[in-house]
Amino acid sequence: MSTLANDGTDTPQPPNADRISTLLQQRYGTQQDLAGQLSVTTVIETLLAHRSIRFYLPQSVPATAVELAISAAQSAPSSSNLQAWSVLAVEDDDRKARINAVAGNQKQIDQAPLLLVWLADLSRLRNITKTQGSPAEGLDYLESFLLAIIDATLAAQNAVMAFESLGLGTCYIGALRNNPEAIARELALPKEVFPVFGLTVGYPNPGIRTDIKPRLPRSTVFHREQYGANADSADFGDYNKILRAFQKLQLMPAIDWTEQMSRRIGTKEALKNRDVLSSAVKLLGFRIK
Repeated sequence: MSTLANDGTDTPQPPNADRISTLLQQRYGTQQDLAGQLSVTTVIETLLAHRSIRFYLPQSVPATAVELAISAAQSAPSSSNLQAWSVLAVEDDDRKARINAVAGNQKQIDQAPLLLVWLADLSRLRNITKTQGSPAEGLDYLESFLLAIIDATLAAQNAVMAFESLGLGTCYIGALRNNPEAIARELALPKEVFPVFGLTVGYPNPGIRTDIKPRLPRSTVFHREQYGANADSADFGDYNKILRAFQKLQLMPAIDWTEQMSRRIGTKEALKNRDVLSSAVKLLGFRIK
């Protein structure tokens, strides 16, 4: 853990295989056997140990940590080096509260000292092409919008890993898309800039236990050569049991993952106003063809 973290511990030695095995077991809810022997790294440990943090200490995020995380974000791949993304930091409590109203008043936004809003940003490229006398027709197509979304996402995930390696916690906030026009007004976003998601950042509250949430079995999402022929008939019974055990541990309401996912995508109302995103994108100035 870096000296930027709040507990003053020294930088740890590279993790051993037992530590990685423990993290893998927590990630899948069952014992995992790797195919061979590999040298494990602190990067892999940080990735496997990821968990969303929703309870934070009332302690600001060091400016150096933010700058390093943004540099890590800029180190992510970018399609054709277009760098079609931006990020906006929100620390003002009143502004954060107004954004939180759009997001459904989430406790993590209220508690976190820092909210980063990750933006798909074609406005910078549009302005550059104007000065170059280019018609910029390529920006008017779905490909460019998708490219900007992907660039912003890759950058944000790099920043998450940087923050977590420094002892900070994070949580993605997709609910900013409940009303992207309101977010755009609040942040004075120019045309062709879309708020993809937020990210809360802060020091985790050690008094609130947050465990690693189990994921689907690796074999469910990992295919070789062609998509698995039996993928549509997969049995999620074991995973439902594993996730229910996690919910009990976290004092969460018990519900099967399959039922929870069915509710989440069952109706347009479950999308919480995101069923009109295509209209919102056009209102924000994107000319998607």
